[in-house]
Amino acid sequence: MSRLTATYLIETPGDPHAAAEALAGEQSSGTFIKIPGETAELKERFAARVESLEPLEDDAGPSLPGAKGVDGPCRRARVRISWSLDNFGFNIPALLATLQGNLYELSQFSGLKLDDFDLPVEYAERFPGPAFGAEGSKRLVGVEPERPMIGTIIKPSVGLTPGATAALVRELAEADIDFIKDDELMVATANSPFEDRVDRVMEVVREHAERTGRKIMVAFNLSGELDEMHRRYDHILAAGGTCAMICVNAIGWPAAREICRRGELAIHAHRAGWGMLTRHPLLGVNFPAFQKIWRLAGVDQLHVNGLANKFWEPDDSVVRSIRSCLEPTLGWKPLLPVVSSGQWGGQAFDTYARTGSTDLLYLAGGGIMAHPAGPGGGVRAIRQAWEAAVRGLDLEAAAREYPEFRQSVETFGKPTA
Repeated sequence: MSRLTATYLIETPGDPHAAAEALAGEQSSGTFIKIPGETAELKERFAARVESLEPLEDDAGPSLPGAKGVDGPCRRARVRISWSLDNFGFNIPALLATLQGNLYELSQFSGLKLDDFDLPVEYAERFPGPAFGAEGSKRLVGVEPERPMIGTIIKPSVGLTPGATAALVRELAEADIDFIKDDELMVATANSPFEDRVDRVMEVVREHAERTGRKIMVAFNLSGELDEMHRRYDHILAAGGTCAMICVNAIGWPAAREICRRGELAIHAHRAGWGMLTRHPLLGVNFPAFQKIWRLAGVDQLHVNGLANKFWEPDDSVVRSIRSCLEPTLGWKPLLPVVSSGQWGGQAFDTYARTGSTDLLYLAGGGIMAHPAGPGGGVRAIRQAWEAAVRGLDLEAAAREYPEFRQSVETFGKPTA
């Protein structure tokens, strides 16, 4: 039977090998003491195995409280644990409880983080992955392969009426933007019912498409109870929309899977709450594992932060996130990484240099709306930056050649990590 293998970063005041064995036991057939019924045959079939352990640099003290026997430096390691597919089959909540359940509470650890995991090949037959993915999302909007999709977020996050939202969408459509999304905080408010907002916005989108032959993509946030989400999904479809947004951590895996399996709309996945899961270096989950969970559910687009961002995350982590979305997994379509957070054209050069990809959705708020030539100038400036980056120009050379991008540099300055 095939096995699932997960990689963890661990820290322990004791023996790392013993701690890894405790993890394997806790997350499969064992407990803190040998019990009747845990036969050799049962363990052979169901017990998790420690496949490898790579020592890392020790730390002066515990990263997390509650570890037993802390009286000096803590030892760190990278460990690989495997489970038989017999343990959970194709039940994803059971798989997630195995990968990231009680193991975080084991007192043998002063630090523990799920870094990545490899799924059994049998999952490819049961779970088709993204319906659209990176390539399909760009194709829906008519974006050429040599550039990313350029998008923005409706701001203020909440408070606009459907009419005001539609007016902003009209301004952005005239700027020739590719993509517009609801903020993650916005689903429906007292002055903006979901259906009314969709109707007013899609009226603008349809008019623009009739005039230009190009339909921009709008990601409407339909997050809610499952029956609510299905009704909202139907409403987007009826209005001619091409995309729905879900806050994956808020709605959970089964609900995300249920919405994704419909396959008629591209699914834009927001990772709101991600910092809570990963910000501590030795607690939670790293992005390569996180994106695999949601690619398994079938989302098409997933937020990854951005280089020189306004949040805490370092560039190396963002680059790893982008690459993990695009790397092959079980033959599934690559995810479209959603690059956002304080972005304008200035970050295009390092982003392209470090990832070598234009299969991105590049979101800019102020980088578009605050451009001195207006939103149209902001969109043109970002397209110019990406064109220059792909051509091999640096920021200074691009600023000399492209007028709107030069205005961006004068307005926003050079990006700093």
